[in-house]
Amino acid sequence: MTGTRFTVGLTGGIGSGKSAVARLFAERGVDIVDTDRIARGLTAPHGAAMPAVLAAFGDGFADAAGALDRAKMRALVFADPAAKRRLEGILHPMIRDAVLAESLLGTGPYVIFDIPLLVESGTWKSRVDRVLVVDCPEALQLERVIARNGLPEAQVQAIMAAQAPRQVRLAAADDIVDNGGAIAALPPQIERLHSRYLICAEGKVRND
Repeated sequence: MTGTRFTVGLTGGIGSGKSAVARLFAERGVDIVDTDRIARGLTAPHGAAMPAVLAAFGDGFADAAGALDRAKMRALVFADPAAKRRLEGILHPMIRDAVLAESLLGTGPYVIFDIPLLVESGTWKSRVDRVLVVDCPEALQLERVIARNGLPEAQVQAIMAAQAPRQVRLAAADDIVDNGGAIAALPPQIERLHSRYLICAEGKVRND
């Protein structure tokens, strides 16, 4: 996707600890491209995606500031798969273009694309050199999200049910970070992967 740059797609279910893993890689000088942040920018007030979103769904899906009304859109796409596909058809090509543009600006040894729905998208896996999944038991995901966001258990379960099942994510992984234990267990795993990815990145540059 990015020429000679070695690329990793980072993913994991809600509450898996993906953001903590991304921070640890960033501390090691790796370029992190956050697709959620890009999507939020596209649907912010005057965001590039808003004209197409409102043309497809109506002006009622903008809030008072002109940004996407996320709560209203979330309720719609959970209830209507066709609406979900329509929204993705607008956002996904724009996100991919923005991700590529941002990755080309990076100066790190390689780039990690932080993609919550990498497995669900069906297209990202072929666009990266490695898929890195952050994994933990589903009961722990549930516990973390309730504690962090204060959401009702049923709502968190519904979000988890809309994501790829844990075993499907693991089957798509080239590499796995186990985040089912203490936070102190993360840095050694990241250091090992970072060392491996540096070798892969150097090899890709030489081969290209």
